[in-house]
Amino acid sequence: MTLDMRMTRRLPGTPEEAFDAYTDAEKQKIWFSILDEEPGIVEIEVDLRVGGRQTAVWGPSPEMLFRETQTFLEIDRPHRLVTESTGSSPDGATLITRIEITFEEHEGGTLMTVVQSGFPAPELRDFFVGEVWSGAFDRIEAYLTRERDRERSHG
Repeated sequence: MTLDMRMTRRLPGTPEEAFDAYTDAEKQKIWFSILDEEPGIVEIEVDLRVGGRQTAVWGPSPEMLFRETQTFLEIDRPHRLVTESTGSSPDGATLITRIEITFEEHEGGTLMTVVQSGFPAPELRDFFVGEVWSGAFDRIEAYLTRERDRERSHG
């Protein structure tokens, strides 16, 4: 049996802005470490097409790197994105899951919903809910807020 998780966060910005923040390599490099006091290693490459891949390598040091490769299965910008994710942690553990993300316009912002399936254990699923996706949402929200404030000040 595998386990699923579902999380939704309201983000500032349009679905296009949220989708692009999530899928654009240069924007990801900014938000990935936007809340970090000590910048770590972040390398991201994106080939945004069905069958294409997004590869991310990150961590505090070359000895402590996490890696994730997502293969794009469905792309419907700016509404929906489906990927198969293969991740590995510094200890060599790997995890293969399916990620479906939707971006819906909502009250002047965007509801970003993540459904990730294929977790082998509740503890791992709960870690992704409490740490991985919470952190990603916090970072994307901080990035989009900063971009919106920057646009307002340069009006």
